[in-house]
Amino acid sequence: MSTKFTNEIDIVHAPTSKIETIDFENLTFGTVFTDHMFVCDFKDGQWQKPVIKPYEPFLIDPSAKVFHYGQAIFEGMKAYKDELESVWLFRPDENFHRFNHSASRLAMPEVTEEVFIDGLKALLNIEREWVKKGVGNSLYIRPFMIAIGTGVIAQPSSQYRFMIILSPASAYYSGEVKVIIAEHYSRAANGGIGAAKAAGNYSAQFYPTKLANEKGFQQIIWTDDATHTKLEEAGTMNVFFRINDTLYTAPVSERILDGITRKSLIDIAKRDGINVEIRPITVQELIDAAKDGTLKEIFGAGTAAVVNPIVGFSYQEIYYELPKIENSIALQLKSTLTAIQHKLAEDTFGWTVKV
Repeated sequence: MSTKFTNEIDIVHAPTSKIETIDFENLTFGTVFTDHMFVCDFKDGQWQKPVIKPYEPFLIDPSAKVFHYGQAIFEGMKAYKDELESVWLFRPDENFHRFNHSASRLAMPEVTEEVFIDGLKALLNIEREWVKKGVGNSLYIRPFMIAIGTGVIAQPSSQYRFMIILSPASAYYSGEVKVIIAEHYSRAANGGIGAAKAAGNYSAQFYPTKLANEKGFQQIIWTDDATHTKLEEAGTMNVFFRINDTLYTAPVSERILDGITRKSLIDIAKRDGINVEIRPITVQELIDAAKDGTLKEIFGAGTAAVVNPIVGFSYQEIYYELPKIENSIALQLKSTLTAIQHKLAEDTFGWTVKV
């Protein structure tokens, strides 16, 4: 392995690349990773010198606090390649600020812009060949931080590890998505960590989602923890409802993640003359709209799928099928957003950042 020092980052190159062994036409999301990873440790009250090194397992003490008290956060981002072979990020400043919001909520140190943004760009420059051209193709980016300080005393760790790993992704298609509206289980509660991208938020969803899967549904539309009457998120995504020609989505809160795709779709919709209302939506409103035919679309919004249409929902054992429509706002918004991300349409918002 060759080692060099560039821009305050130690770089250790993998002796060979596995890129030629990867079938980019048949990727399973999040299972293939690039040749290198970015690592930076926090100890003695400060961030240490980062390193880009070959992707590999690493040793960690069994008493590391991440195992015992769940101090772990992450982000989800993507890099895109345009037809001129340039690589672009989409609103990385939003991910950076949200990552640090999550860190603060879990009593973890905030990451500096030099470590997060500059480290990411350095890693992407090494792995540029892993970013493939074409709409639907991207390089999924997973920054995360875990507590590596040792000892099982119930208090925040004094040492942490920030890492970035990369995974090539192709067009995301999950098939038809049917959902159950939650009546008992909650994704998050007031005063909790629902607005942070904490690892525990996602593992807590696995069991109720498993129960939904056993009934033939792919996901859950989560409701508020107190009354279970307000619609909040769909699976791990923000959720939109189209009633007549108005889009509705819940406002962000302590329970609802401030989704970057969500706010981007809202801005595009407003620019393009689509009426958007950001307010709490009740289960009863949704059922009434389904019954009188004014409910046209439901879709999730997130980094992985961008937009994921929902074909129907169940509540109290009654299933409501959505109509099949030609003028889908969901698909229109997805097309517009992906065109901006891939530099096939003008970025009037200034969201894209060249690597």
